[in-house]
Amino acid sequence: MNASLIKELRDISGAGMMDCKKALEENDNDIKKATEWLREKGIAKAAKKAGRIAAEGLSTVVQNGNKAVILEINCETDFVSKNEKFQNFVNEVATTILNSNAKTNEEALALPCSLGTLNDYVTSMTATIGEKISFRRFTLLEKQDNQNFGAYIHMGGKISVLTLVEGASSDVAKDVSMHAAAMRPEYVTKEDVPEEQVEKEKKILTEQAISEGKPANIAEKMVMGRINKYYKEICLEEQDFVKDNSVTVGKYVSNNGGKIIDVIRYEVGEGIEKRQDNFAEEVAAQINGE
Repeated sequence: MNASLIKELRDISGAGMMDCKKALEENDNDIKKATEWLREKGIAKAAKKAGRIAAEGLSTVVQNGNKAVILEINCETDFVSKNEKFQNFVNEVATTILNSNAKTNEEALALPCSLGTLNDYVTSMTATIGEKISFRRFTLLEKQDNQNFGAYIHMGGKISVLTLVEGASSDVAKDVSMHAAAMRPEYVTKEDVPEEQVEKEKKILTEQAISEGKPANIAEKMVMGRINKYYKEICLEEQDFVKDNSVTVGKYVSNNGGKIIDVIRYEVGEGIEKRQDNFAEEVAAQINGE
């Protein structure tokens, strides 16, 4: 394969190297036909949108028997996230992954579906909808017979939580998911918090206590008290349960004969820097077909 032809096609279409290589192979190294082939497949159009920021979208949870999947797929605007076609797409991707043993995004995107692979489906949706569509993340869980899932989806998919408990009911698991959706815990237990994070927090709290003029022995006691408060802020099991603040979440679950095995919380767009668009410029760009 002529590398210069691939580069030329990439410059014309904006598509990836492997897509360009395949396009040329399918069209006897004819640049014009290869370009048309990429456009027909929606690849060229999708590639032009690859650099855009997709921070909106949907998260969801799908369960069947002893397996459940939680995932997040992003788009550029909230308008598209409410589109029925996009919602059906998210559910189909979730169901496809649920019926697999995929462990990474790469494995998930290589799964077969009605349009070839899930990666082909994402590309097709980008071309069809006209916005960058990004498959961001997923977690596939499998439970034992003495365990239960509990899912909660908030605001139509802006936040999704999947909880796995052992020994307690699915209703208890769902209560935990609802709590996690509202309270945003970073960890399930105190033991899950990295030691370096705790030591860093202790150092900050110690410096605060000393700056307040507290003696060393008093400062040490104050730091321990504040660390426990810190755990209540970031650890699910230590937080006061939203439905009954007389008990912690951990105590609520144990009172119902169970323990928390895992909790996954996805909030759409978290950690993605959202762009600040000028609305007039955005409309002009759309009119000009950019």
